[in-house]
Amino acid sequence: MAEDTGASRPTPAGDAPAEYVRGNREGLVSLALDLLAVDTSNPPGDTREVVAAVERFLDPLPVEVERVAVDPAKPNLLVRVPGDADRTLLFNGHLDTVPFDADAWTRDPLGERADGRVYGRGATDMKGAVASLLFALRAFAATDTEPPVDLLFALVSDEEVGGDAGLPALLDAGALDADACVIGEPTCEAGRHSVTVADRGSIWLTLEAAGEAAHGSRPALGVNAVDRLYAAVERIRERFGGERLAIDAEVEPIVEESVAYYAPSMGEAAARELFRYPSINLGVFEGGDAVNAVPGSARAEVDVRLTAGVHTPDVLAGIRECVAGCEGITIADVSWSVGTAEDPEGPLVEAVASTAAGVTGDRVFRRSATGGGDAKKLRNAGISTVEFALGTDTAHAPDEHVPVDALVDNAVVYARLPAAWRARIDG
Repeated sequence: MAEDTGASRPTPAGDAPAEYVRGNREGLVSLALDLLAVDTSNPPGDTREVVAAVERFLDPLPVEVERVAVDPAKPNLLVRVPGDADRTLLFNGHLDTVPFDADAWTRDPLGERADGRVYGRGATDMKGAVASLLFALRAFAATDTEPPVDLLFALVSDEEVGGDAGLPALLDAGALDADACVIGEPTCEAGRHSVTVADRGSIWLTLEAAGEAAHGSRPALGVNAVDRLYAAVERIRERFGGERLAIDAEVEPIVEESVAYYAPSMGEAAARELFRYPSINLGVFEGGDAVNAVPGSARAEVDVRLTAGVHTPDVLAGIRECVAGCEGITIADVSWSVGTAEDPEGPLVEAVASTAAGVTGDRVFRRSATGGGDAKKLRNAGISTVEFALGTDTAHAPDEHVPVDALVDNAVVYARLPAAWRARIDG
């Protein structure tokens, strides 16, 4: 993608909001820099100042704004824009970011423009996309354009740590009455564009091992809990890691698109294995307190991921049976989720993919995420949901950045989506 060229592209008739975005790109950049200037690192995740900045931006616009907070330091904003049809399209973005080490940056982590890019913590994940969402909203007002459907914007806190003060609080309160949702999470890397239409299921296990402590000079008099625990983890890997997943027929096209998307960055074989087999990661391993002692206890945390369409409880039942056969090993805690997916040919996916392809001129893959997040929560709440934002693969890294052209193209996509989605709903 060329950076900060300001080049115009052909736009459809009646495309006033998109034209406004392209003609006022400097205002969009300024808004992005204003959001980046506020440190919303989570933890602690205090978003009061940035929410106030968004409220000031929205104040002159003819929109309904509501602040919703279950934690006063982590408020959420709901913005409603009435449209022409009795259907609601939700746009979602989060205002918190991961922390940063300023010494590791060569640019200002609280916002800097250089070389056709906007730098800062959250430039890609995802204050940049939030700025594009807000600017698309302003484009409707500035051009006196009635949206073809009702629009609802949910700007939330507490996402980066998976906390309860953000999107979960809004869902619990029944505040997100929408038919479909687009989350502005970055879904592009290394020049490849995509819309994320699925996520993977997960099993997070805490395993504990009991042994018999002894002096390290006489290991035969003890039972090494670390050895027991590592052997149990290896048994899980051997039993399940090589077992090909039974993928539902409707998810197969998403798997193939996902493999094609990830192959350039990780190799085709690794990409295929990622979605055709469970991924098993030993994330935490604790045991022993001295080199000259046989450890009497140990603890591990294991992360298992499963492609959408796989019934997670069935796999978990197999893991429990496997662990039951390991002497001295117990499952101390477990949490799990089932992967979710949208119809890759459904109205929302078609609208986002075709609109993004029209704006970028490039292929837009309809792929699965490798993990899971707010999209899973929304789908489980009955709201058809995808993720889309142009960006870079610098999220959470030093010198995180987004091209100015990507900010503009995102806002154009978001401005065109309501019409594209309604057209596909109406058939």
